[in-house]
Amino acid sequence: MTFGGFSQEGRGAPMSEINMVPLIDVMLVLLIVFMITAPLLTHSIQITLPTAESQSTNEKPDTITLAIDHDGRTYWNDQALDDAELGARLAEAALADPQPDLHLRADRDTRYQRLAEIMAQARQAGIRNLGFITNPQ
Repeated sequence: MTFGGFSQEGRGAPMSEINMVPLIDVMLVLLIVFMITAPLLTHSIQITLPTAESQSTNEKPDTITLAIDHDGRTYWNDQALDDAELGARLAEAALADPQPDLHLRADRDTRYQRLAEIMAQARQAGIRNLGFITNPQ
């Protein structure tokens, strides 16, 4: 088998056939590689996983809305109360199971010091879930 060289002896046109031998060699190598690696990919280890059973609870905790007006007066679910009563109600709510969510709603003109005092009382009582209610604008 001769390939077209630099000399033009007796031939006028270059060889225009595709040499298939290197392509066949590459395909055979790939076939062998895949034949070796395919059984390794399907090998699995049998293990017994632990099972757990749980029931979802559909109980949602109560929501307590604590409102503060611009004068600093507090309202527990729209009922007015003083500071001593607020501390007692927060302690009672902290002992409930599940613990209720405390939503804090304050007037725009409420002093931040008053909000900080109420948040500190809630934390000291043991309230874990505290959220703020705002009006989007």
